[in-house]
Amino acid sequence: MKHSGGRSSARSAVGTIRHGTGTSPLGPILVGVSEQGICGLFVLLDGSALHALGRLHRHYPGAELVEDQATVAALLPRVTDFLYGKDDCRDLPIDMTSGTPFQRRVWESLRNIPRGETRTYGEVAEAIGHPRAARAVGAACGINPVSLLVPCHRVVASGGSLGGYGWGLERKQALLDLERE
Repeated sequence: MKHSGGRSSARSAVGTIRHGTGTSPLGPILVGVSEQGICGLFVLLDGSALHALGRLHRHYPGAELVEDQATVAALLPRVTDFLYGKDDCRDLPIDMTSGTPFQRRVWESLRNIPRGETRTYGEVAEAIGHPRAARAVGAACGINPVSLLVPCHRVVASGGSLGGYGWGLERKQALLDLERE
């Protein structure tokens, strides 16, 4: 059975996504929040939110994107505490409805990798019951819209190398180092 790591064609209907920016140990970030929970968390590579807003729009076509700095400001300390290991954020609702059923299984599996540990793409594939789907796991990690809280940085290549990371390998290594402190 083949598993697509690409975007889902059957998206949930999300009316409004509130978004705002803030700072994190990795630099500026954009957080998007739907009625179901946090639906986007993106590092702003160039300091601009345009790319991140575009990703939100692609994940949730038809959603109205509304800037709401107050909603996001209330969440930013929790994200920072998560990165520093002070809060596991398990009680924060996360909206993963933009993914396919396969992607959502991968993302849930990533949330179960303990802080400071890593798994290979193959181990994640095995954990979700699809041992031959390591490449699809990698694709699901790459499209993960709630990075950091759905810690795709904890997935590495089978040979021990970092593999890939949408925010750059330097940031992936920095996150892993931060979690091992």
